[in-house]
Amino acid sequence: MIKLIDNAKSKYMKSIFAISATVILLSLSSCVTKKNYIILKGQLDQSNSALKDCNDQKDKISARLSSCETDLAMSHNSLGGKNDQFDQLKAQLADCQSQRDKQLTQVGNLTVLSKGANDNISQTLAQLQDKDKYIQMLLAAKNKADSINLALAVNLKGVLKEGLNDKDVEIKVDKTVVYINLSDKMMYNSGSYTITDRAKQVLGKIAAIVASRPEVDVMVEGYTDNNPIHTTCIDDNWDLSVKRATSVVRVLQKDYNVDPNKLIAAGRGEYNTLVPNDNPDDMQTNRRTRIIILPRLNQFYDLLDPSRAATKVK
Repeated sequence: MIKLIDNAKSKYMKSIFAISATVILLSLSSCVTKKNYIILKGQLDQSNSALKDCNDQKDKISARLSSCETDLAMSHNSLGGKNDQFDQLKAQLADCQSQRDKQLTQVGNLTVLSKGANDNISQTLAQLQDKDKYIQMLLAAKNKADSINLALAVNLKGVLKEGLNDKDVEIKVDKTVVYINLSDKMMYNSGSYTITDRAKQVLGKIAAIVASRPEVDVMVEGYTDNNPIHTTCIDDNWDLSVKRATSVVRVLQKDYNVDPNKLIAAGRGEYNTLVPNDNPDDMQTNRRTRIIILPRLNQFYDLLDPSRAATKVK
């Protein structure tokens, strides 16, 4: 545009120069008329005016062009900033996508873990329920066994209390068994394993209760004090304690028809004392025969199954 203005200006300048030259030549020529001079002068004034308008238009256009160039430069700068912002936003978008992918992976993993954890929790709860059920059954079995043993102990005390000294017979329930401690002086003569008649009466009462309970076994344990003994029939306290136990077992089996499959004979010798063997009274306390009435293992396990226990344990 500036070039066009310059071209126009050049043409005007040439026109003005030509007209000016013509005017001068005419003014110098004596044959130029005043009329022609006025015409040429008017043309020169018009050309000057047109030239001035062109110059004004050029200045305006130059100012607009400068403003456009400034705007263009600012636009370039703004575009550069926008490009930078665009690149930053693009990078942020890529980072967000990456984070989203990671979170999706984590969510997927957590979903798998959560399912596995739920399955494990369910299994654990099921196991705990089974254990709790088993524990409840054990408690029920123990309560049942305790009730049976308590009833057995009450029956034994009821039948043995008549005509006996409390020191000669002691009955107690400990855990799942019933203990009957019989004193040595009631059971045997000193240093002997022969059962006395009085002892046979006591054993007969015990046998009557034991025979009515097929779910129990009977263990007989013999004890002595620590006085050494050795005779033609007895080697030592071990031997004496065992012989005393077998004597009781034979009476229960042969005299009172207790099933021998339920009977156990054991000797404890001078060991497992109740009190130290420091004086005659304590030594007499340690010389004893203990009858243990205990549930058979299969009967105890039947207590864990109420459907079977109901038919076997009464």
